[in-house]
Amino acid sequence: MTGYYIIIGLFMLISWFVGNQLQSKFKYYSKVHLANGMSGREIAERMLYDNGITDVKVISTPGQLTDHYNPENKTVNLSEVVYHERNAAAAAVAAHECGHAVQHAVGYNMLEFRSKMVPVVSFASRMNQWILMLGLVVMASSNNSTLLWIGIFLFALTTIFAFVTLPVEYDASNRALAWLKNKNMLLPNEYDGAKDSLKWAARTYVVAAIGSLAQLLYFVMLAMGNRRSE
Repeated sequence: MTGYYIIIGLFMLISWFVGNQLQSKFKYYSKVHLANGMSGREIAERMLYDNGITDVKVISTPGQLTDHYNPENKTVNLSEVVYHERNAAAAAVAAHECGHAVQHAVGYNMLEFRSKMVPVVSFASRMNQWILMLGLVVMASSNNSTLLWIGIFLFALTTIFAFVTLPVEYDASNRALAWLKNKNMLLPNEYDGAKDSLKWAARTYVVAAIGSLAQLLYFVMLAMGNRRSE
């Protein structure tokens, strides 16, 4: 188990660094006020309008970093800071979440695939850690790795989900940045701030996906090692 804790510790450190950089970037770009004076809500509503989307509402949601698009009730949920503030960071987040709404409207295939995975992955994420740990105990006491392989299968589903999320997030950011640029919504320095903010936000998903893959490979190696010892 030492190797597992080393892997977890390493990726926790990397995740902390990326998350810290993300918070630092958003704090910095929240001071870059928009010349057009538009709030995050207004940016979002304008992007939806320009893309011909009239059945999605932009609402405020409590908390920080709680911004998301809900395809079930068709709402762009912006954290209170993003919803009200008028800066480059708020513009980036608002446009990004609307990017997901655009994906939904045009039937972006990776978003649809990700949405179909949610129920299965939700079950797998609740069960896999318990089954993995129990599987390791059973394997250590009886050399039977069947339960561990079941846990690995469930963990693999969450890993696949993490990698499927990557193109969805990058595509949403690309749609957001393209709209901000093509519609001349931001001045060059404001646009650069929005782009940098979204770049670091995307890196959090990359770290999560790679970390999940590393853990998956570790458990596979444990199970394979037990099979060779039988």
